[in-house]
Amino acid sequence: MATAAPLGTVRGGRDRGRGGIGGVQSCPAQCCAHPTWRCPLRRASIEVMAADVPTASSGPQQGRGPSRCTSLSPSLPPGTLLPPAPKMLRLLLLSSLWLLAASPASSIFQRPTGSPAAPRLQYLLEPLHGAVHTQRGATATLPCVLRALPRNYRVKWSKVEPANYGESVIIITNGLYHKNYGPLSPRVRLRHSHRYDASLTITDVALEDEGRYRCQLVNGLEDESVSLMLHLEGVVFPYQPSNGRYKFNYHEAKRACEQQDARLATYQQLYKAWTEGLDWCNAGWVLDGTVHYPIINSREPCGGRLLLPGVRTYGARDKQRDRFDAFCFTSALQGEVYFIRGHLSFKEAGQACRNHGAAMAKVGQLYAAWKFSGLDRCDGGWLADGSVRYPITAPRQRCGGLPEPGVRSFGFPSKEQRTYGTYCFAGV
Repeated sequence: MATAAPLGTVRGGRDRGRGGIGGVQSCPAQCCAHPTWRCPLRRASIEVMAADVPTASSGPQQGRGPSRCTSLSPSLPPGTLLPPAPKMLRLLLLSSLWLLAASPASSIFQRPTGSPAAPRLQYLLEPLHGAVHTQRGATATLPCVLRALPRNYRVKWSKVEPANYGESVIIITNGLYHKNYGPLSPRVRLRHSHRYDASLTITDVALEDEGRYRCQLVNGLEDESVSLMLHLEGVVFPYQPSNGRYKFNYHEAKRACEQQDARLATYQQLYKAWTEGLDWCNAGWVLDGTVHYPIINSREPCGGRLLLPGVRTYGARDKQRDRFDAFCFTSALQGEVYFIRGHLSFKEAGQACRNHGAAMAKVGQLYAAWKFSGLDRCDGGWLADGSVRYPITAPRQRCGGLPEPGVRSFGFPSKEQRTYGTYCFAGV
């Protein structure tokens, strides 16, 4: 009877005593998948295995395939290590190197990720977007939707007032009834498109409506809230009075913007205007009581050439004593600005507008018409504050020669001068 040539050994451990003497087994490569025998390709404790090579007395085994796994000769002492076949050894070494070099990403096993984090909100849905964009005169809706209706709950909408570190209540509802509060009361309502909907709708949006709003679910100890920003699309413009620059304290600057159909700009609005090209060397008040000026082209009179472009700041200033210009903000018009040609004094310009059932346009209205209606005229015209300006959307050489679009100014000429036409505003 032909016997298999000695091949290799399995050393001790749990395999000892599974057959043969001292647990020594012969294991051809084809036997490595055996469920009870350890194998190098399974990274087990086998030292080396080789192919099952028949002895010379056995002769070739045509058509039989690999021989079965057999026990070694009892005459071999336990622990005998025999040399493997070179080809099989090379395969085993390559396999071992691959296992060592394989990156964790190629593993079929996945690292446990742990339990998902608990949602921050239990009853309110997180809004998809944190800001709602609108224009003056439009209708805007701030979303606030419940995922479930707790017992004995209320929803309270308020506007955050950073100037006095407080909140102004707008509306409170319990799902069945609601009550409005404050100056926004006539223009707000709940959308209530379904029983989980507590979204706030603001009609005829005004400049002062811009800001942060909070929807709060009041439910005993489980109160929670979401906040959203209402942003108005508009334009920022610098403003100074007829008697020169740096004449406004904070309260005068605020009043001057309101007189020009605008309001003091926020810092965020001024920063956005700078990114869109606003370059102005005079410092001005903004809504929070700080003072800034935006620079695109660094130059000596405006902080020097070495400073980088940006919104330069003087920080918070004394609202009563310190004096600067103003940065005003306005939005879309509810009406039309148009030009009347002529050689008119300031008084005659006012009468010309009244003859057409209109009024002299304010500075903010001219900027809004330039921004939102594309008003473009190369003719200087009187405005209600006594200044003379003209809007350019398509820059050209004969209209000031400046390469950027904008509202150009002739300043405050004598009101008796008969050189200009006038810009009128007709509301709707």
